[in-house]
Amino acid sequence: MAVGNASVNTETSTSDREIIIFRTFDAPRELVFTAWTDPSHLIHWWGPTGFTTRVQEMNVRPGGVWRLVMRGPDGREYKNRIIFLEVVKPARLVYKHDPEEGSEPVTFETTVTFTDEGRGKTKVTMRMSFPTEAERDLVVDKYGAIEGGNQTLGRLAEYLPQMDSGSIGDSSSRQFVFTRVFDAPRDLVWKAFTEPERLMQWWGPKGFKMLTCKVDPRPGGIFHYGMRSPDGRDMWGKWVYREIAAPERMVTVVSFTDEEGNPSRHPMNPAWPLEVLHTMTLSERDGKTTLTVYGIPVNASEAERKTFEDGLGSMERGFTGTLNQLADYLAKA
Repeated sequence: MAVGNASVNTETSTSDREIIIFRTFDAPRELVFTAWTDPSHLIHWWGPTGFTTRVQEMNVRPGGVWRLVMRGPDGREYKNRIIFLEVVKPARLVYKHDPEEGSEPVTFETTVTFTDEGRGKTKVTMRMSFPTEAERDLVVDKYGAIEGGNQTLGRLAEYLPQMDSGSIGDSSSRQFVFTRVFDAPRDLVWKAFTEPERLMQWWGPKGFKMLTCKVDPRPGGIFHYGMRSPDGRDMWGKWVYREIAAPERMVTVVSFTDEEGNPSRHPMNPAWPLEVLHTMTLSERDGKTTLTVYGIPVNASEAERKTFEDGLGSMERGFTGTLNQLADYLAKA
């Protein structure tokens, strides 16, 4: 499914104390509404470029509460508490932003309409209404609400094809979300992930030595590698590429393997899911690149999903160590 970009516009109404943002998506209305109201999908795209989102609760009904925490590339967290006032599936949402303790004391109301434009297209209009012009100006000037809104809808446009193509993992599982900013251009970071001679110099946890690396970055291609742990144990892994959109995005199914590339269980945790779906996005601003990785089990049992969720902390530590090595490599490249 192609991503529609026919209408990407923003208006700001001073007299009416409003911000109006709208965009037309090349996706059916029911799909767009689901992406907006199902937390297992929402966490993949909500927020400006480089942000990640944790949904603490989301009860989509009049009077229901939606609580989330947005984390910026600098590590700062922004708490949000939202109360649904009106829910008309799949056409309309109205909700009120009620400040959490420690957040900016600004209350405003958002109306989101989902309009069927025909031929599988949907127009989304966000109308944010503020009690005063000063409060509207605060979220525009201090928090970049207009640019942030456009970036958020841009991320939704990038995410919708995943839903349509069936590349979503087990939505009942908690997702792994990791963000890192590199002081390097996006093209270079992309090459570091897709060229074997570069991967050999940084891939793997700290202290591991890469043994071999084969990369075929195309849908259906694989990245197969072997590495040796500090205690001399050889380990093998594989990515199977589902989507490649250089230099912005790749979707892969990740697994441990034997030397021939056959999927195998985690060498130190046999209850780990056999396969995990990873979505990686890269965005560039002022010469810096923000990398975001989302991970979720594929075709996992309940026990495997629990093991995955219990291991989110260790995954974050593992990614941190590996990407520290990438940062060192990029500084020298």
